[in-house]
Amino acid sequence: MAYKTHPYQWPTIGKEISHIENATLEDVKTFFYKHYAPNNAVLSVAGNVDPDLVFAMAEKWFGEIPFRDVPKRNLPQEKKRSSQEVLAVVRDVPANLININFHIGRRTEDDFYVNDLLSDLLSNGPSARLTQSLMKEKQLFSNVNAYISGDMDPGLFTVTGQIMPGTSMETAESAIWNQLQKIAESGVSETELQKVKNKIESNLVFSEISFLNKAMNMAQYEMMGDANKINSEIYRYREVSSLDIKKAAQSIFQYNNSTVLRYSAANQQ
Repeated sequence: MAYKTHPYQWPTIGKEISHIENATLEDVKTFFYKHYAPNNAVLSVAGNVDPDLVFAMAEKWFGEIPFRDVPKRNLPQEKKRSSQEVLAVVRDVPANLININFHIGRRTEDDFYVNDLLSDLLSNGPSARLTQSLMKEKQLFSNVNAYISGDMDPGLFTVTGQIMPGTSMETAESAIWNQLQKIAESGVSETELQKVKNKIESNLVFSEISFLNKAMNMAQYEMMGDANKINSEIYRYREVSSLDIKKAAQSIFQYNNSTVLRYSAANQQ
């Protein structure tokens, strides 16, 4: 629903079962040789290793694989929304669920850090806004979450929740919008923001303990343009102000920037 033009509207493996059923071996080979090439790859090695030996082994095992004509990334971009889109469905599921998506920018843009902190302010931990208000106090949801996709092309800010029995879809959805509008109108305190920054910083530091995580992170940042930028991530989060959070909420949480899925359980109709 959220994408009409961009290929993010379907998974890599296909948008429907027929795409998998009709795929030929030649299709798979063509896809492989188009993208899985040495000049389209990053090899990241972390740990107590000898760099010279690593380069020698990489040359031994991968050096003879020829470069390929990798297509330049030039994907059709999604157009700006002018109105809200809503879809209501009824399925054989155990509980009602509401899912609201908002369009945001790319992973490589400065706003990523603001949006990431904004999503954590809403749902990261028991004292987060949505958790505290909609789960603990009002008991409208059994779980509620806010997160960003972090995609290389413009992605999504998602707010979703599983609704408690006896709570109407309208009440639950209205409660979410009230919280989103509240943060857009009043912002957050410096103390509240700092608490979330501390969590992110500790997660970033502890993630570097694992050699696997370190290697994956370096490869990801190199794919985004520069592996060295991983060393400045903490500072990018530290620079975000409460005013940045307020402006982001005002820009993102608009009805005409949203796609809403109301997913209802058949046994609650």
